[in-house]
Amino acid sequence: MKADCCEQCMHQLCTKKVPIFSTLTSDELNQITKLIIRKHYKKGELLIHDGTKLENLVIINQGRVKAFRDTIEGKEQILYIFSSGDFFGEKNLFMNKEATYHVEALEETSICMIKKSDLGELLSIDPSISLKIMEEFCKRIERLENTIESMGVKNVESRINIVLLEFKDKFGSEHPKGISIKLPLSREGIAHYIGVTRETVSRKLSQLQDAGIIEMVGNKQVIILNQEELESSIK
Repeated sequence: MKADCCEQCMHQLCTKKVPIFSTLTSDELNQITKLIIRKHYKKGELLIHDGTKLENLVIINQGRVKAFRDTIEGKEQILYIFSSGDFFGEKNLFMNKEATYHVEALEETSICMIKKSDLGELLSIDPSISLKIMEEFCKRIERLENTIESMGVKNVESRINIVLLEFKDKFGSEHPKGISIKLPLSREGIAHYIGVTRETVSRKLSQLQDAGIIEMVGNKQVIILNQEELESSIK
């Protein structure tokens, strides 16, 4: 994203993309945009380090990032994939906490930040924003619970199918053959996301392709050809 884009739109694009601000009026959005600080990151740059103070509510304006932590075994465990319109740092509203994960840019990324000290002004504009943030926070907890359950109970095929359906909902677009997904993660990244090996991910994707359920286009795109079959195979 060009550096002057946010200046041209007065940061409106940032706030309009975020679900928690979706019900605000233009005047209310204008008040929020006055609080915004803009930053840009290159692919591979860390936005946040584990253990650092969380001082801002961070909105992804353009790009994708991953939130991850290092396991005791020294492996990477991916917790979330944040893309345009997503936000993190919401714990600042309720407690003074340090980050419990790293956040790394998966591609060139532009973010808009609102300082913790300004969040009170934001909530005075619309107190319901805090409830919307809590709802999103609860959804993330639910997703983590489902991930833990799938890693402990679901078989490998189901885990692959679940993550493809998750990416479909978040990154999918209509395609003449079905639904096209620009994968936010490499094979190794998907493996870290669902707790299997890279080889297992590659093998299971090939099996799904051989069965006519998906079509792989290079390493970064998957087309879901038969969504019903993909869903019915989850056990």
